[in-house]
Amino acid sequence: MPLNKLCKRLFIVLLLSVVSYTGYSQNFRMQLRESAPERRVEKPMAPGMRRIQVVKETFIGQQLNLTRAQADRFWPVYRKYQNELIEVRRLKRVNNSDAQSNGVEQVKKDLEYDTQLVNIRKKYNDAFLQILPPEKVSQLIKAEREFNDELVRKLHEENNKPE
Repeated sequence: MPLNKLCKRLFIVLLLSVVSYTGYSQNFRMQLRESAPERRVEKPMAPGMRRIQVVKETFIGQQLNLTRAQADRFWPVYRKYQNELIEVRRLKRVNNSDAQSNGVEQVKKDLEYDTQLVNIRKKYNDAFLQILPPEKVSQLIKAEREFNDELVRKLHEENNKPE
């Protein structure tokens, strides 16, 4: 099956996941507004988000064409990397939510979260380079960007569909 057809099928699955996730996201936003970041308990990933992660990993795996040994070492590190990014992004969203007061402290925290995101990327870039050759690390970055761009495009199309 050509890669183009496979990508289309993966993105259709992703699109269906996102659509089913819409109802959950409304509830999630309310929870963010009601809970302070310090008291928030770690919750499992939503089923829709989990499906997106599976599609993303499938897409990246195809793009990288990893050997069995590389895959065995790469995926646990990549999942840890993703979890750390997700957690910092969650804290950043809570910091920028309507429940937080606007001001100098909020801007300062926002910059700290951006710094944390960059530091996580640097740390894991070094870890990925110990597992994969530099060319594949470069492919990883491109594949993530391509996946995210396609996801945004699909969401935009879905939101602008005439009813």
